[in-house]
Parts: sequence; C-alpha cells; structure tokens
Amino acid sequence: MSEDVITLSGLTRRFAGMDRPAVAPLNCTIRAGYVTGLVGPDGAGKTTLMRMLAGLLKADDGTARVIGFDPIADDSALHAVLGYMPQKFGLYEDLTVMENLSLYADLRSVTGETRRNTFARLLEFTSLGPFTDRLAGKLSGGMKQKLGLACTLVGEPKVLLLDEPGVGVDPISRRELWQMVHELAGDGMLILWSTSYLDEAEQCRDVLLMNEGQLLYQGEPKALTQTMAGRSFLVSSREENNRRLLQRALKLPQISDGVIQGKSVRLILKKEATVEEVQRNASMPTLEIAETAPRFEDAFIDLLGGAATAESPLGEIIHRVEGTADETVIEAQSLTKKFGDFAATDHVDFRVKRGGDFRPAWPPTAPANPRPLK
Repeated sequence: MSEDVITLSGLTRRFAGMDRPAVAPLNCTIRAGYVTGLVGPDGAGKTTLMRMLAGLLKADDGTARVIGFDPIADDSALHAVLGYMPQKFGLYEDLTVMENLSLYADLRSVTGETRRNTFARLLEFTSLGPFTDRLAGKLSGGMKQKLGLACTLVGEPKVLLLDEPGVGVDPISRRELWQMVHELAGDGMLILWSTSYLDEAEQCRDVLLMNEGQLLYQGEPKALTQTMAGRSFLVSSREENNRRLLQRALKLPQISDGVIQGKSVRLILKKEATVEEVQRNASMPTLEIAETAPRFEDAFIDLLGGAATAESPLGEIIHRVEGTADETVIEAQSLTKKFGDFAATDHVDFRVKRGGDFRPAWPPTAPANPRPLK
C-alpha cells in the first residue's frame, strides 16, 4: 500500500435518531503533495469524516487507511504521524504561546535539541516569534489559528487534518494560513482542509464535494467549473429592482440558482435550458441578459440541486414596508469606535439605499468576501 495516501472503501457512519447516514458509503483516494479540500455545507459529514480518519470515531461499515494505518486498530502508530486540528482547537488561553507549545511538545515526547529546533522553526514559520510571552487568550483569531497549527505540527506529522481552520479568521490571516499550508504540502505532507467557503475550495488542487453524507464530486475545481460553460448569465431589468427580479427568476423552471451581483442578477440555467426560454417565461421585454464566465460556486450549487425557490419570512416583511427605491435606509457619518489606542472604525461614512447592500472592502491584496454554504 502506498505510504502517501488516504484510501476510503465503503466508509460509513450512522448516528442514532438520524434518517440517513452522517457519512454514506464513501470511496476515494487522497494523495500527498498538495492540499485537498473537503467541501460542503453544514451537516455534509465533513467533521464526522475527519474524526474517523483521526481515529476518534469508529466507522460502522467500510474501511479507511491513512498512509497504511487503520485509524482504530493502529491508533498509536497513526497518532505518531498524524496532526489533527479540530474546529475548536484545545489551546489553553491562560497559558502563553510558548507554554502552549511546550505542553504539546510534552504530549508528543519532543525533548532536548529536537524540541528547541522545532520551536525555533515553528515560531519563524508562523511569525509568532515576537509573541511567545503573550497569553493565548489575548491573541487575535488569526494568531490563535496560527498557534493551533504550530501546536499540531510539533510532532512533525506526515498527515495534517484541518477542520475549517479559516472560520472566524480575517482575510489577511487566512491568506497567511494558506501560504503556510501550501508550503507544507509542497514538502510532501498529506493535507486535508475542510471548509464551507467556496473561495477556499478554489485554492485546493483537488476537492471532495460532500452534501448530506454523500460524495458528489472529486477532482480539480477548474474541471467542475468548466462543466458550467454557457449556463451563467448576468441579468438586469429597467422595470424591477434586483431583489424582485431575483425572486421572479428563481420561480422559473429554467433557473437553477441566482444571486444579486452588483447592479445585476447572476442566474444559472439548468441543463438544456435556453436564454430564449427565460426571456419568454419572464414576460419582461426589457430584460437584458449577457453571458458571463462560470464560477466554481455555480457548479457546486448546481450539484446540490439549485437554490431554494421559496421566499424567506424576512422577504415577505420587506414587501410590506413602504418606501421608494432611491430612499436611504442606513446612513453613517464619521462613525468612530476606539478600543484604547486602536481605532476599530475611524470616521467611516457610508449610505445604503433600499434594495442595496453594503460590504466593507478588504485590503486589495486580500481574498474577496466568501459566500459560505450554510
């Protein structure tokens, strides 16, 4: 058996009271040398799969082999070469950065010169060197994740399981985490990164797309995106605002998904559907439709079966609120909030009109705001 792969054969896990398996019979291979994304909405089975691979949950059926080891039968041998960073990593917030590292080194029996060299390497790798005396509870969300990653790497694992490490982390810190993980993968480590953010999934060489315990797709994100060619369109109308246009479009049998994008509505057509059918069924002669490049998000939502067509309770309330499209509903002038010497907001001005939205812009070098699958 290859020493750089995870192999799953019919792997299944059920929980009492559930009408379906948390993880249905799963068959796949995960290789080392690049980051593999485990992608899906909440309840897809990602954490359950991670815990089975780490030997924390026993499968009901099927088998898993992690670089040749059975996670249950060979748990001691596997734990010596596996690093697992769960969603709520066990940092001790009343201990300093160095004390947390020391604790995990003790648990891994890393001592002497190896310990000193490991600490020096990890502190440089994570840029935590200047903060060794800071309490973990006083670190930012991004710095906590870096410390969690450093603690996970103390034993120099060959396999790294990361369960949604990007949640609650600012875009700059997320990018730094990705840079570190890609570097580790380039050195030959087998890395599985769990996420519900599709922009993170696109950074992976390979992805496993899951929903309700089922594996929907394994392969490169770009390959899946290309299957949506000719099905993504930007639509606008002079007769209706974008919110009402989206509501109308999602009721059409030809539409798989839709979302407001800037001054237009982005629509995904179902297979075999045509733009002419959309225009005819929409009954709006002034509808302007332009084809646009497909996105990975389009392909995944299409795999899930498209968007829900029912209007939310909030949407029903909005219909009853009087006002014009040009009316300003939120306005801020010189909005300022300081925590000591730190200015969280510094004289911020903005205005939101009815039917619009406001998204604070991240720095130009940071990833765009993700759309989580919840």
